[in-house]
Formats: sequence, structure tokens, C-alpha cells
Amino acid sequence: MIDPHLHHVPRLGRHPSRFRLRGTPVLTVLIGSALTALPLVAQSPVMPPLGLLTLLSWRLLRPELWRAWIGVPLGLVDDMLSGQPLGSAMFLWTVTLIGIDAIEHRMVWRGYRQDWLIATLAVIFCLSGGLFFARVAGGGSVRFALIVPQMIWTILLFPFVVRQCARIDRWRVMA
Repeated sequence: MIDPHLHHVPRLGRHPSRFRLRGTPVLTVLIGSALTALPLVAQSPVMPPLGLLTLLSWRLLRPELWRAWIGVPLGLVDDMLSGQPLGSAMFLWTVTLIGIDAIEHRMVWRGYRQDWLIATLAVIFCLSGGLFFARVAGGGSVRFALIVPQMIWTILLFPFVVRQCARIDRWRVMA
């Protein structure tokens, strides 16, 4: 008798589609970037950059999935949806992915705490860089202390986003 709880087991000889394997991570990052465009009224930035968190989660979860240049198109979409100056997320995300590649080549092994530390540094870099680009583009004199709660909220949300990406990844690789 076949166990009824094994509905998720793929059939022999079936493989997931190419779109499912390659398109799912890209779609989740795009959805994360689109969620920041929700109409939320606040006096300071409180919404975490979910597109960046999803990108970091996929990159740290599956290092072989993307090259460093993927930050350019995904960053462009994030810039258009979030209202940041065009090119800011493109540049920051690409530099972040190059930095993660450099860190990975130097580390012999990496655990969960190291991933969280890498993501923390990446979030601080990207949010600080976004603040710099906003100032340069005429955003006024915004203090760094204004984005500190957003940084903390984003860093604390990282484990949840990684877990969701791992769940999506299990679905993605099954036929």
C-alpha cells in the first residue's frame, strides 16, 4: 500500500521544467521588490527591502544559482519599483554579490551564523549606499539614524526569508 502522505515525491524520470528551475528565484526577488511598493504611510523608512533580502537569501542558500551580473537587471526593477535613483540598487546589489563571491572564495566552510553576518554586512552596505545615492540625487539632508530601525528590522527578518526561500527551493527542484 502506498503511503498517502508522499504526494510530494516526484515520479521516476520526471524533471522540473527549465522555467521552474531558473525562473522561480528571479520571480521571488521581483515579488519581494514589488512588495516594497505597497501603500504604507510612515514618517520614516520602516519597510525592509524584501527584494534585497530575497536576493541575499537565494545567493547564500544556492551559491551556484546566479552570477554576479544578476544584480543589474534585478536592481533595475527594484529601483523602478522602490523609487530610488536609477542605478543605485543596480550598483549596490552587483557590488554586494561580487563581495559575497570574494568572501566565499576565502572561506573554507560556512555556517548559518556566517551567512547571517554576511547578510548583515550586505544590508548595512546597501541601505547606507541607498541613503548616499538618495542624498546625491537631491533627497535632502537625511540623517543616517533615520534608517537604523529599518536596518535592524531587515537584519532580524533575514532568517525568516531564508527559511521561506528554502521552502520554495524544495518545491522548485521537485518534479
